[in-house]
Amino acid sequence: MKSEPTTSRRRFLQLGLISAGVCILPRPLRANTPDLPAPARALSFYNLHTGESLDAVYWSDGRYRPDALADINHILRDHRSGETHAIDRNLLDLLHSLSQKLETRGPFHVISGYRSHATNAMLQAQGRGVASGSLHMEGRAIDIRHPEVHLGGLRRSAIEMCAGGVGYYPASDFVHVDVGRVRCW
Repeated sequence: MKSEPTTSRRRFLQLGLISAGVCILPRPLRANTPDLPAPARALSFYNLHTGESLDAVYWSDGRYRPDALADINHILRDHRSGETHAIDRNLLDLLHSLSQKLETRGPFHVISGYRSHATNAMLQAQGRGVASGSLHMEGRAIDIRHPEVHLGGLRRSAIEMCAGGVGYYPASDFVHVDVGRVRCW
């Protein structure tokens, strides 16, 4: 009979501590704070062939900004033909993440953004090492450099992101990034 009060007392203490824990332990912080809006995403470009510059907030208030996307499509157009194409939003997000990773403020210098089928075929015929199925023709690739970052550092950071293809062209002073399968050359 002596074991009953001990068991009851032990059980009573366990329940008391559990109840006290509910009241004493803090609730998760997230439960007490409102959801903060995601920060805006911006990109800066300088097109080496046209001399045009663009600073654009392309995503804010939880959505992509059509006016900014149109401006980006224009600056990344095929500079040979003037043809524009929608640039893949995943590519823009990759570039934004890359600029955040690099902690840069200045613009990406653009060597090649969108490339029309005719331009791609012409460059391929000239033996410039252009792929016949280039993702540039789908608005899913861009060739860039950044004046604030050594080319090797740009390449390394892009590879570390594992977000798509990364090509390294030190003789031509640019890095290719795309949102195709993960690979590097």
